[in-house]
This record gives sequence, C-alpha cells and structure tokens, in this order.
Amino acid sequence: MDIRQRLLDHALSYPEAWEDHPWGESVAKVRKKVFVFLGAATERVGCTVKLPESGAFVLNEDFAEPAGYGLGKSGWVSLAWEVDEADIPVDLLLELIDESYRAVAPKALVRQLDA
Repeated sequence: MDIRQRLLDHALSYPEAWEDHPWGESVAKVRKKVFVFLGAATERVGCTVKLPESGAFVLNEDFAEPAGYGLGKSGWVSLAWEVDEADIPVDLLLELIDESYRAVAPKALVRQLDA
C-alpha cells in the first residue's frame, strides 16, 4: 500500500471522519471541518495538519513548514517528501494526524477515542 493511501486510511478510521475533494485534492474531515489535507496525487507525499501541541517542535525539521494561505498562523503545518525518499517517517505522520484530529474534532468525539 502506498504511503498516501495509508495516511488516508488512518485518517478515515477516526469517529465521523470522511473523505472530501475540495480544490481537486483529498482531505479528511470530521463533520464539516478538515483535519488533514493530503493534496493531489503527485511526486511528493505528505500532509498538512493542525498541530497546537507539537507544531513548534515539528517546524524545526527540514521537511516541515508553516502551511500556506495563512493557515500557518493558526497552527497548521505542511510536511512533504519526494515519493522515492526512503526515510519517510510514516509513524510520525500517523501521530500528527491523531493530534490534528483531536485539535479539530468536537470534544465528544475525542472522548470516544479515549474511552
């Protein structure tokens, strides 16, 4: 399974998560709010996530930058690698998707995860 599909499948495993395609790219939403942007299928893999807790730490990495369109000011971080790079930290990306879901989802849904 390719990394992009693995990230999407993980995002869609959360309560009330669903896939949408605004602007011609894949996103995962909880109810009506985006919690991960996966972009369009390209030669790069990565995502954009909301990181209120770990954002400052993650932004120290070469693969991360504040998200465009002013989203970086609200704690959104974009992470990207070339598809053929060998050391894409998939486990880290899965953890960051979790943080983003918890930051965006209604508290009742987050409690379901913790139960």
